[in-house]
Amino acid sequence: MTSTDSSPALSDARSALRANCADCFALCCTAFGFQRSADFPIDKPAGAPCSNLADDFSCSIHESLRPRGFRGCTVFDCFGAGQYVSRDLFDGHSWRERPDTSAEMFTAFAAVRQLHEILWYLVEAAERAATPELKGEVARHRRDILNTLDRGVPEILASDVGRTRDDVRRTLVEVSEESRGGFAAGSDDSVDDLRPAADLVGRDLRATGLCGADLRGAYLIAADLRRCDLAGVDLLGADLRDARLDGADLSDALFLTQPQVDAARGDRATLLPAALRRPRHWLM
Repeated sequence: MTSTDSSPALSDARSALRANCADCFALCCTAFGFQRSADFPIDKPAGAPCSNLADDFSCSIHESLRPRGFRGCTVFDCFGAGQYVSRDLFDGHSWRERPDTSAEMFTAFAAVRQLHEILWYLVEAAERAATPELKGEVARHRRDILNTLDRGVPEILASDVGRTRDDVRRTLVEVSEESRGGFAAGSDDSVDDLRPAADLVGRDLRATGLCGADLRGAYLIAADLRRCDLAGVDLLGADLRDARLDGADLSDALFLTQPQVDAARGDRATLLPAALRRPRHWLM
């Protein structure tokens, strides 16, 4: 991801935001820590390699992560940050080869991962924005982030990722409002809390008219969305852990990411946006 052109082919922009573990020094298995929980069977401090990490930076139990209790690993996505940090920012020199750079590499990975996630949203926003003003705003955000990444580690570490996220979020909200304008969301009397950050944990929403709803940041943990039409539903940051998506149509949902899909439960009949893949555990 070295071009700062504000209008690259969006498909190419999205491909650069997909993880390629073969070109990464297992940064997600090393930089971040986790605690024993429903998602992990062991404790691991940040900066320490996972006990399952092989010498070639592969996972020695990759094919059995879920059965062994490492569900958290299966729902993580670095949005291509791993290979970008490993190969571009640190010239292919691993933290094992250069332990003196490990702290800087891990910190850079955390920042780049956030910036790449923001870029993923902006690619979709560029596809959905209708007015010239919004299109220009989206392009400006993408250009600024790409410029930061191109300037290297010092610039990335000095950047205010939180402020960038807040600025972009405001633009994404505008794109969402524009995209959802043709839907009569929230008119269903059976549910009066179809709103951002709504607590819909465990709710049965199968008979609810959801199209065009703003569920940004909503808690949909274990919610029943089987066979629901989620066209135009803003799911930016929504918690979909264990949400039932069997037969649901999410093909035109807004700002849905692979980690959200991976954390949910679906089947072969679930329809997803073209940019996302059906999780393997849905097919078992």
